[in-house]
Amino acid sequence: MTGKKDYNEIAKIEKAIKEKYGQEAIDNPKKFWNEEKEKERLEQLKEFYDRQYRNQDEKEKTFYKGILVSKTLINRKSRQKCPCCGKYSFDQKDDVYFTKFDACFDCYINYIEGREERWSSGWRPPKENE
Repeated sequence: MTGKKDYNEIAKIEKAIKEKYGQEAIDNPKKFWNEEKEKERLEQLKEFYDRQYRNQDEKEKTFYKGILVSKTLINRKSRQKCPCCGKYSFDQKDDVYFTKFDACFDCYINYIEGREERWSSGWRPPKENE
C-alpha cells in the first residue's frame, strides 16, 4: 500500500455498510453526543470508581493477632452474646436473628416465632437468675 487514500474504495465500503446496517453505522459518533449524555457518563464513571474503591477496601488484608484477615472483619461489630439468654454464639444463622430481633436463633424459636408482635412491643422472657 502506497499511503494514498482511494476515496472511491472508501465510498464503496461506506455505501455497503450503510445498506447493510443503516445510516447510524457510518455517522460520526459525535453527532449523537450532547451535554446531558456527557453528565450521565461522568456520573456512571464516578459510581464505577466508588464501587471499585469499596471493593478494594473489602479485599484489603491486615494482620490481626497474628492472623491475616480482611479489614472489614476487624471493623465489623460482632454480637456474639445473646442479650436474651446470655449464650455465646458463633453461628452465622444467628447473625440474621441478632439483626432483626436482637436474639439468637434458639431464642427466636423459643420466644419469638409466632409471637413477633409481643416481642416488638417489648416483652422479654425473665432472666434465669431473676
